[in-house]
Amino acid sequence: IRSMAFFHMCGATSDDIIYITLPLYHMSASLLGIGGCIHLGATCVLKKKFSASQFWKDCVKHNVTVVQYIGELCRYLVNQPTVPEERTHNVHLAAGSGLRPDVWKEFIKRFGKIKIREGYGLTEASIGFLNYTDEIGPIGRASYFNKAKKTNLKYDPQTYEPVRTDTGRCTRTQIGEAGILVAPLTAMNQFLGYAGNKVQSERKLLRDVFKAGDIYFNTGDLLLLDNKGFLYFSDRIGDTFRWKGENVSTTEVSEVLGLLDFIQEANVYGVTIPGYEGRVGMAAIVLRRDNQLNGTKLYNHLVKTLPAYTWPWFLRIQSSLDVTETFKQQKIKLVQEGLTLHVTQDPLYFLDVNQKDYIPLTLSLYNDIVSGKINL
Repeated sequence: IRSMAFFHMCGATSDDIIYITLPLYHMSASLLGIGGCIHLGATCVLKKKFSASQFWKDCVKHNVTVVQYIGELCRYLVNQPTVPEERTHNVHLAAGSGLRPDVWKEFIKRFGKIKIREGYGLTEASIGFLNYTDEIGPIGRASYFNKAKKTNLKYDPQTYEPVRTDTGRCTRTQIGEAGILVAPLTAMNQFLGYAGNKVQSERKLLRDVFKAGDIYFNTGDLLLLDNKGFLYFSDRIGDTFRWKGENVSTTEVSEVLGLLDFIQEANVYGVTIPGYEGRVGMAAIVLRRDNQLNGTKLYNHLVKTLPAYTWPWFLRIQSSLDVTETFKQQKIKLVQEGLTLHVTQDPLYFLDVNQKDYIPLTLSLYNDIVSGKINL
């Protein structure tokens, strides 16, 4: 019931016409979307399936004023060729979650004066945030109430478990430090578990966090709080990896790669290499139409924007990225295939720092890396 108030909190009214293109089995379209329209008494324009090429045409045709997004939906829109309807629509509000800052900036620059209302929420427990400001990037703001109910914990990047002191208690993160978002379970905030899976349900619970007997729900998401009180989604546990003794946020690296004009999409992950500890950075990349990989430009961009330990040393060029029905990037298969050259027909590249360029990854080059002739 509380979820149904999402559009209302974003500033929508009963006079709005709300365009929903997401799958109805998902919380966003069902509870926030359809439920939100019912809560407001607003008009709902329901699309059977999302179409990037028809999106703005539909908005003009149905006089849409509010659109709902999730994940990479907005990236698909900014990657589409220009159409007249993208500037003649009446959309004044876009509400949803999972919008990356690089796409966020391009979206409002290209499609007119549209307010973005980025939120964060879970189906499992009553945890949610909403960025009701025009600040680009945050998922919300940590009010006094939120701080009392939710907190971020320091974690071990190897095990992804919260760090515990000698007394067995967990530790809160500092300002500017990413940590696991957790929330205490109470009579008002319950976790009923996953249907038919007690083991998985138990894994989401943290016990004796700050005192004996307390129970917290583990979201599995890493959030960062800045000195202004804004909350940022940092990464999802399991998506971060460790290289050269440092933690690498795949989300951060993906956003930086997305700033280059020849890259349409990037999915960053860590892969293992024999003889090396941790995981080295790799990126599956989709190039923009009629563009080629510019390895030198990419190298110079990385030097200016990211520390060396976060750089993707390997690239995999793909025609498209695997995503879920709600546009979340799939990493598991990419991680499993890693640098196994005979598994994929996709072109693979290696960062040659001497040439300051990405060069094709051959079998002999791979063997030199594994044997230590080439040092990463």
